[in-house]
Amino acid sequence: MDAKKEQERAELHRTIWNIANQLRGSVDGWDFKQYVLGMLFYRYISENLTSYINRGEREAGNPDFDYAKLTDEEAEPARMDLVQTKGFFILPSQLFENVRQRAASDENLNETLENIFRSIEASTIGGPSEANFKGLFDDIDVNSNKLGPTVAKRNERLVKLLDEIGNMKLGDYQDNTIDAFGDAYEFLMSMYASNAGKSGGEFFTPQEVSELLTQIALAGKTEVNKVYDPACGSGSLLLKAAKILGKENVRQGFFGQEINLTTYNLCRINMFLHDIDYDKFDIAHGDTLTDPKHWDDEPFEAIVSNPPYSIRWEGDANPLLINDPRFSPAGVLAPKSKADLAFIMHSLAWLATTGTAAIVCFPGVLYRGGAEQKIRKYLIDNNYVDCIIQLPDNLFFGTSIATCIMVLKKSKTDNSTLFIDASKECVKITNNNKLTQENIETILSAYTARGNKDHFARLVPNAEIAAQDYNLSVSTYVDQKDTREVIDIKKLNKEIEKIVAREQELRDEIAKIIAEIEGQA
Repeated sequence: MDAKKEQERAELHRTIWNIANQLRGSVDGWDFKQYVLGMLFYRYISENLTSYINRGEREAGNPDFDYAKLTDEEAEPARMDLVQTKGFFILPSQLFENVRQRAASDENLNETLENIFRSIEASTIGGPSEANFKGLFDDIDVNSNKLGPTVAKRNERLVKLLDEIGNMKLGDYQDNTIDAFGDAYEFLMSMYASNAGKSGGEFFTPQEVSELLTQIALAGKTEVNKVYDPACGSGSLLLKAAKILGKENVRQGFFGQEINLTTYNLCRINMFLHDIDYDKFDIAHGDTLTDPKHWDDEPFEAIVSNPPYSIRWEGDANPLLINDPRFSPAGVLAPKSKADLAFIMHSLAWLATTGTAAIVCFPGVLYRGGAEQKIRKYLIDNNYVDCIIQLPDNLFFGTSIATCIMVLKKSKTDNSTLFIDASKECVKITNNNKLTQENIETILSAYTARGNKDHFARLVPNAEIAAQDYNLSVSTYVDQKDTREVIDIKKLNKEIEKIVAREQELRDEIAKIIAEIEGQA
């Protein structure tokens, strides 16, 4: 499995690298990402729709049927039905494979593509999927000067882009052992790392950390009502839940909120690329802390998140927030310069009684005083903290900080908190550390065992945490293994005695030699 996975990943990375070289110099890496993922999405929905229609026709006894070969007139009557079932409609002439075939001879390729993108979005208007398609193609500007100074140059690059995306060996998306889109996204992020900081602070969670976080949130469950991420980025954590449980076992689907418009669009594209139907996801755009969506929804049984670290928020500058039912129970708001615990309180408020939330945290939130200490006091006194896991440093792209995972539950059976020191559970790859499958399983088994293990895990009564002023740092409760050499004092003293004796012998020898020399003089 792993060899196949690495082979698919290498193939995908090679293709993306080729596309980057084709476009290099014209499109800044950050914008280039939008073109690649946008075209990948266009290819995907074209193939997805075609295979859906073809499968239906072939099952109905029409073995040679191919939607891509129909005329637009022949296809038009199916529009209404397809918008209801698939959420969108594409005419045969607008399908990726047909546009690609004609691309090199189409002098108005940029206009052709723009019209197609517009008409795909328009096909959803008034339909049940309208909100999930609105603005999806906005970031793929086929008329941008970034693609080239003239229409001819732009079209030349678009032809290359269509060809390279068309040549990607993606097979049937469900059969891929790698998450092709997620992997492409992650590879693009690391390729253009130097721009990552400049682009509105987009973060991404390495797939191995996603795996650990999601496995913790789903531990002991075979199905959940729905999965939620309050800072969902491009949706990788939500989609891990689909992969681990099977999307049919997430009964009501995938929910999230994202503040960055481009990333919000990518997240919705990502849902489609993973064959999550429009009626099984609800991704909202906006600031989760001050303008939360999904307010009236049934609470979530699984919450996974890697919210931005120590960002500014309105905090007590907004007089309404202290009365907000998400934050008021703690009696204090997270500091204006550090919103981390506001995300924790928000997640707790959205969590079902039987649910689990697993959230990546900046380490400072576990020990700092002031308002953050008061929030920790509220969490511990009400027995909401299930576990704190210390992760290795250098796991995340763009920061070397050793982060932690805070696990929240509302109906624990014991009045204790588990602490796990997983700071050494990793392998070093170039400058970064990486969790292996074995590391993930070691951490998970300690989490599910919920017992003591020397230098690794400790179940601490909440009264002891209160006595430590509600400090939740793992190092306060789990002793690191002392790897220093044990010294045998008696043996050492004997060694020293020998050395001192030998030193005396040498002094006597030297004194004799000096005496002889002086005698001869």
